[in-house]
Amino acid sequence: MSATVIDGKSVAAQVVEQVTSHTTKLISETGIVPGIAVVIVGEDPASQVYVRSKGKRAVECGFHSVTHKLAEDTDENTLLNLINELNNDEVIHGILVQLPLPDHIEEGKIIQAVSPDKDVDGFHFINVGKLGTGEIATAFVPCTPAGSMVLLKQALGKQDFSGLNAVVVGRSNIVGKPIANLLLAANATVTIAHSRTKDLPELTKTADILIAAVGRPEMIKGNWVKPGAVVIDVGINRIDAPEKGEGKTRLVGDVAYDECAEAASAITPVPGGVGPMTIAMLMATTLIAACRKAGIEPPTF
Repeated sequence: MSATVIDGKSVAAQVVEQVTSHTTKLISETGIVPGIAVVIVGEDPASQVYVRSKGKRAVECGFHSVTHKLAEDTDENTLLNLINELNNDEVIHGILVQLPLPDHIEEGKIIQAVSPDKDVDGFHFINVGKLGTGEIATAFVPCTPAGSMVLLKQALGKQDFSGLNAVVVGRSNIVGKPIANLLLAANATVTIAHSRTKDLPELTKTADILIAAVGRPEMIKGNWVKPGAVVIDVGINRIDAPEKGEGKTRLVGDVAYDECAEAASAITPVPGGVGPMTIAMLMATTLIAACRKAGIEPPTF
């Protein structure tokens, strides 16, 4: 068996096209332009690249997009005051604080300061609670799990996962726990595994749906995968690539791709799988926030 490659770039492009179309309609019918504000503190190179990508995509979708770049030594109160201003800014519908923050700033306090109605990251306790209790229609869902579910539903060709066993390897608040809740809402039977799970390979071999979100390069091996399973690899890890030359690196997921592709029926590559979906779903969530603010039924993705 050789797995079908789940093309995240293609699906992300479809989502962005849908967002752009609905944005044009929203503006023409109401005059409301979806607005997103991204806040970044410090000079982390990866964060800088990510923030630029978000801003570029937002403009492509027809959004009003602003980026607030703050110095590394910005104090916590200054950041909280900015968030309060954005919470009260009528033209901003989504607020995203780029993580990680400098060590002297308490991330939890900052995340909870964002209005839950503008929390397009889906990290506020109110949105976490809604997702955990099945109130998905009114929750904001973290973008990476949301994008993973879009890929999964396309790969399986259905919205309802009744009768399917799902194993999520990883229990983070950003990916593992939210995607487990989304899978439960889709009627899958869900097990959350992690670094302390006993006989992990035996457990993953029971999965019709295997989600790898553990942050360990190529941890999931081919003989861990049930024949015919759908594998979603959320991991993004940079490892040495001496075959490319001295000092060179390459990106890999949490799954040993070539091995697992021999067993799976469908699998996401790294890069080009879940990654492109994250920014696409951020755009979708911002549009949804703008529609809710306008009292208009938002699109589904």
